[in-house]
Amino acid sequence: MAERGLLIVLSGPSGVGKGTVREAIFKDPETKFEYSISMTTRKPREGEKEGVDYYFRNHEQFEAAIKEGRMLEYAEYVGNYYGTPLDYVEEKLASGVDIFLEIEIKGAMKVKERMPEGIFIFLTPPDLAELKNRLIGRGTEPLEVINERMKTARAEIEMMASYDYAVVNDVVSEAVRKIKGIVETEHLKTERILHRYQNMLEGF
Repeated sequence: MAERGLLIVLSGPSGVGKGTVREAIFKDPETKFEYSISMTTRKPREGEKEGVDYYFRNHEQFEAAIKEGRMLEYAEYVGNYYGTPLDYVEEKLASGVDIFLEIEIKGAMKVKERMPEGIFIFLTPPDLAELKNRLIGRGTEPLEVINERMKTARAEIEMMASYDYAVVNDVVSEAVRKIKGIVETEHLKTERILHRYQNMLEGF
């Protein structure tokens, strides 16, 4: 029987670079965990693909999934739903595959309520000025929306204490290295491997 996989949750304020870090992680052929694709009702940004970046659904479809209990978590953020399909995550973890979630903070807290054994990593900007510059640099939203996002980000950064680890996203390659190191360390915890040796000892 396969050991249960690890649930790895990466979260942080909007604009911190979660998507960029996630893309860098999964471009590396050495990455051994799988990305769990979120579902959202927001419109695709340029270059985003269905079933690769997100599952894009309308509000009615998303709400039906909520009512049927098919979401591990979901949150409404700036007028759109974001969430994680439950069945896919459970099937992969049960088969021994590590699953990586990149989700908003409200969603991460809901996952923690249901799966507290997960590994929760908070991606933080070097400072708030840099975060605002990154949001402006996207060129996808008007300034008033960016200012609202900054107000939200201040409150979100206070949520860092609810996470197991914090990684500063200053240099993407360094953030990726640290996140992979966290996952490797978690696999080496005695609580995850002790049972193997207890079984061996029972056989003598």
